[in-house]
Amino acid sequence: MGQFIQQLINGLTLGAVYGLIALGYTMVYGIIGMINFAHGDIYMVSAIISVTALTLMSAFGISSVPLVLALVLIIAIGFTSVYGWAVERTAYRPLRNASRLAPLISAIGMSIFLQNMVQVSQGARVKPVPTLIPGGLELFTHNGFSVHLAYTQIMICVVTVVLMVAFTGLITRTSFGRQQRACEQDRTMASLLGIDVDKTISYTFMLGAALAAVAGVMVTVYYGVVDFSIGFVAGIKAFTAAVLGGVGSLPGAMLGGVLIGLIESYWSAYLSPEYKDVATFAILILVLMFRPSGLLGRPEVEKV
Repeated sequence: MGQFIQQLINGLTLGAVYGLIALGYTMVYGIIGMINFAHGDIYMVSAIISVTALTLMSAFGISSVPLVLALVLIIAIGFTSVYGWAVERTAYRPLRNASRLAPLISAIGMSIFLQNMVQVSQGARVKPVPTLIPGGLELFTHNGFSVHLAYTQIMICVVTVVLMVAFTGLITRTSFGRQQRACEQDRTMASLLGIDVDKTISYTFMLGAALAAVAGVMVTVYYGVVDFSIGFVAGIKAFTAAVLGGVGSLPGAMLGGVLIGLIESYWSAYLSPEYKDVATFAILILVLMFRPSGLLGRPEVEKV
């Protein structure tokens, strides 16, 4: 029982990170109908930026943990949002009226460019950071096994829930959310009604990048190491989470992320950690066989 609860905590923490990244995929897909395959590397860039920011804070002698985290979040969100805007302007906007294959290839090229840019500019070695939030809570001990809940895990789960609620409210209750939904339904009609479609799409890419930035900062604080290659794997897992939950559904993206985190955690603990990815994708295939639109996705209605 102790190990089961511990893996539940670990799986929820990992799933929260996947869910945050998956939200960015879902927002972009909902407005332009395409997957931003550079999104995982945007998350990687945010982690590298957070390491650089933490190093600068240490050099300037800033030791207050809340202040350091706030400044790192602001810096990472600011720079990563600019990266998200640049990806949209260079990889998507010029190809918006092209065939669907062209922007897909462009996004994959942007992903490779970002990964190699960081590798060349920052080096290929793993970048460690000191522990910012040590310690945690010991929930209980069962048969000699202690169940721990780290303060960083509490932070990740709380931040994820807050952001999920905030972005759901943004999409459903604000003028910008109505503009997003209008562009999702019909961009031509939205522009005729006075909506600046280009600006709405750019802001959506920036919001997705900001979510990836938060995930990058939390992963840096939680694991304490980052490198240039973490974006590819995390991006694939987050994309899988978005598909599993239903691409275009914000609650579905978060649900998919949590499910993948739990599958990986329990599979690694009770079976074989080498095959945790196989289990994840096998379950994805089974779900899509019976629900092609995902767990919470809605079937697309063809316009005639």
